[in-house]
Parts: sequence; structure tokens; C-alpha cells
Amino acid sequence: MCGIVGIVGNSNVAGQLYDGLTVLQHRGQDAAGIATADGTRLRVHKGNGLVRDVFDETRMSMLRGHVGIAHVRYPTAGSAGMDEAQPFYVNSPYGIALAHNGNLINTEALRQQVFEADRRNINTDSDSEVLLNVFAYELDAQRMLTPEAAIRAVAGVHRRCKGGYAVVSLVLGLGLVAFRDPHGIRPLVLGKRATEAGEEYIVASESVALDVLGFTRVRDIAPGEALVITNEGQLHSEICATATKMSPCIFEYVYFARPDSMIDNVSVHKARMRMGTKLGEKILRLKPDHDIDTIIPIPDTSRDVALEMSNVLGVKYREGFVKNRYVGRTFIMPGQGERVKSVRRKLNPIHLEFRNRVVLLVDDSIVRGTTSQQIVQMARDAGARKVYLASAAPPVRHPNVYGIDMPAAEELVAHGRSVEQIQAHLGCDWLIYQDLEDLEAAVREGNPALTQFDSSCFNGQYVTGIEPGYFERIQQLRNDGAKQQRG
Repeated sequence: MCGIVGIVGNSNVAGQLYDGLTVLQHRGQDAAGIATADGTRLRVHKGNGLVRDVFDETRMSMLRGHVGIAHVRYPTAGSAGMDEAQPFYVNSPYGIALAHNGNLINTEALRQQVFEADRRNINTDSDSEVLLNVFAYELDAQRMLTPEAAIRAVAGVHRRCKGGYAVVSLVLGLGLVAFRDPHGIRPLVLGKRATEAGEEYIVASESVALDVLGFTRVRDIAPGEALVITNEGQLHSEICATATKMSPCIFEYVYFARPDSMIDNVSVHKARMRMGTKLGEKILRLKPDHDIDTIIPIPDTSRDVALEMSNVLGVKYREGFVKNRYVGRTFIMPGQGERVKSVRRKLNPIHLEFRNRVVLLVDDSIVRGTTSQQIVQMARDAGARKVYLASAAPPVRHPNVYGIDMPAAEELVAHGRSVEQIQAHLGCDWLIYQDLEDLEAAVREGNPALTQFDSSCFNGQYVTGIEPGYFERIQQLRNDGAKQQRG
């Protein structure tokens, strides 16, 4: 999962791109990068680490230009090395920089096509570099540089690329080109603001980036849509994929997105509240005479869920864990060893909230189970009589192939296990999962037009289809052992 921002302004945009990245930092903590266009000169700086570590005053002063794109990254199939930090750049045609959130599932076939048919070289293992070269080839084939030519080039990308992708790109001599895959799996939103010098535009992964920079949210980019904003601030858009079906990733609402974001006209905050209501109602159906004394969220994402469960169940809500703000999100830590060490560094229990109580811990989801297992034990060590655990999401039984690091199925705690077996593995006294129908209904209530989701990590149904042998290949690329070896 990554975060992307693109801005067409009336003055230097590097500072705004930096600020936009800081509020998207939750989407990637491995690397950050900014590219700006200064006339016919493309300026790029990127590196490993948090946004604040990659950029300083000297580097920011070099990033001149009123059009730019930016990216924060965490690795999925690729390595965590500097050579895969984004944006990527090619000088032909014209000079193009590109930043990508998502994952292509036909990368190997595309890599071969790009080398043998398009005669372009791929220098890294990143599918984002493959996507950049496909776009560059398709744009070159237009033999002109106009908004219409760029839209036709994106149509070529849609024909050739398969998977989940949201993209911002910078084309010298033209401006900003942004597009979203034909299923709308990864989020992308358009914003605008009026200044004395004229209108300015922004495209970003989440609307929170628009809020912090003072842009007004206009709309979400449609599935299969290409958006061109010229250097002069003229906006052109067209849905250029032949077949589109809105199927946003439901895990964005469960975990990844900030609660103050709007994604596809759904408030993430409200969606999580509704998840809590439905999960509380399920508990009342299963155990109307439950003995829960206290509901405690596992910070931060599950707070909205836990608070609404408290209201439904009539049980007091308490903060039971203090979070160290200087430790990153354990879900996106590269390597099982780092995740294990980070849990104790990240959370510390408030013992008085656990002592002699039956506590219901609430988490947004349970993926590998490493974090949950340790937190359950922490609650017991703090004196809880019983420890129940509720997940706002259903069991994660299948890999996510569209840009979220849910790797080999064997690394998922729910793979091949019943709920009772997972409960025993995690060491809790009762384990409650959200039903998929309730999860989808909780999100859909915010926008009834969302009739379909990518819920593949829960139900194994992949909206793009999956070719034979694909899972075996990604298992070799994404499992923790492979990542450690590449590191």
C-alpha cells in the first residue's frame, strides 16, 4: 500500500506535496519521493525513510516547479531498497515521472512485452517501473503531446495492465496525468481551490491530503478514468477503459485509510462506526447474557468500532493501551521478527483497566495473528480474568494481490483454521469475527451505488481474475523469508 499526491498550482508546489505526504504517511513508511517540473527540467528527490527524514530544507529548495507528484511507499512484492523508491522516471518520450499505488498481477508478462516488443529496459523488480514504461510506450505511439493523446495512452495502459492501480504522472511539456484502474480498487480523489492567480488542482490517495492543504474535494476519480491537468491549469477527463465496474478495496475502510478521509463518497469514520454497531449486534445475538465488563480498543484504527460496540452492548468503553507514537504500524513492518519486537515497543497496558475484569479487546482485523497473540497475553499479564477478542473484519484467509501486503496464504493465521482453532492459537477465551455481509453493508450504507467490493482477502473472489500459477509466484516474492533474503 502506498500514498500518492499530484498538484498543478500557480507557484512552487514542493512544500505542499511535502505536507500532503505527511498526512499520507500511514500508507507507507519505507520510502518517500517528490518530483517537480520546472519548465523543461524535471527535478526529483527520493530516499528510504519517513517523509521528515528524506527531505530537508536544502533538498526542498531544489524542487522548483508549479507542477509535481509525490509518493510514500511500503514494499509488497519488491524489495525495500533505495532503487525502488518512487517516483520513477524515463526520459523518452518527453520525460515522464510516475508514482503508483497498487499492484499489477500480470507484471511478468508485461516485463517481457516491454523488453521484447516495446524495446524498453526495466531496471528494478518494481511493477511500478513496468507500468511507467507501458505508459511511456503508449504515449510515444501517439506521435503528439496533447491531452487527448495522453488519454489515448492511458487507454492503452488499461488494455495491457491487469490489477489494482492508482497513478499520478508528470509529463514534461504537458502537465499532470492521473488515472485509476477499471475496477477502482485503489482510491484516488480530485480536489480544487481558487486563488488570486487562478484555479489549482490536486489528486491524492485520500481526501485528508486535500483538507490539510485547503483544497475542496470535487469527486473521486472514476474506475477506468484518465485525468489530464495541463501546465496552464486546464482539466480534461475521460473514462477510457472498455469495461469498468466499481469494486473498491474494502480493506481501505477497515484499516488503511485515515478516519477523517472520504473514499468513494463514504466517510471512513462513519463506516467504522457502522462496523461497530453490526459487530455489537452480532454479539447480542450469540451471547445476549454476555459477561463483558469493559470494551478496550487496540489503538488506533479500532476506536470508532469499539465505541459503537460499547453503545450497543451497554458496556463501558475504556482506553487500556498507551501507544508509542514513534513506532510505525506493525502490519506493514517488513519481516516477522520486526513485527514481534515492535508490539511490545508500541503498546503498554494500563493495568487498572484490566485487573479482575472480563475485557473485550477490539481490533480492526487479524492478519498474521502475531500482534493479536501478544496483545491477548499482555491483557492476561495485566490481570484480566477473561480476554475476549473481536475483529471488525472477517477472517483473512486469502492473499491480497492488489497492493496490500497480505502474502503467502500459509502466513495468514486464518488460513486452513476454523474460528475455534484460531481462538486457541491466539490464546483468547472467545473470538468474534465480523460477518462479510455486515462489513460490506456497513460501507455500502454510506454510498448505495457501491454494489460490489474487492473483498478477495476474505472470500477469495478476485475481481480481475487470477491466472494459474500466480499465487505460487507471489508466495516466493512476498513471504517474509524472501523479503529478508532480498534485504
